[in-house]
Amino acid sequence: MRNIRIYPDPILRKKSTPISNATKETLDISQKMIEIMYANDGVGLAAPQIGISEQIITVDYGEGPMVLFNPEIIESSEEKNELEEGCLSFPDITVPILRPIKIKIKFLNEENKISELSIDNIAAKVFQHEIDHLNGILIIDHISSLKKAIINSKLKKLEKLYSAG
Repeated sequence: MRNIRIYPDPILRKKSTPISNATKETLDISQKMIEIMYANDGVGLAAPQIGISEQIITVDYGEGPMVLFNPEIIESSEEKNELEEGCLSFPDITVPILRPIKIKIKFLNEENKISELSIDNIAAKVFQHEIDHLNGILIIDHISSLKKAIINSKLKKLEKLYSAG
């Protein structure tokens, strides 16, 4: 079982590589990701969070686990809402993030077929959060410098833990 990578681990900032197709190896990785996600009470997990720089995410927003390869947002609503978000790579930190309420995503599924999915509300937030990870974007990149200053002591603590490693 791999540990979850914690900020400021450099892999969290790296843009992930698309996969050409779902293989036994990528399916095995995704199954491990689901186990890790559940073991850490998460609703989503991106491969970089376990040290794999490939475009794989797993999510479960109450409909059972899903695995998506190369997910991308192809449509998003102009209407947005701000919700608190946490992240397994930022233990004990939550921040308010303004995101589109509805999105449509395109991805490669476990059977190597291109699929599309329209989602809204909390599910849309989860998918956007995990897709951000694949692009090296973290929750702290969505907040103002004032809000970042408020959580700065917690970030410094994570940085110290990481460097003590």
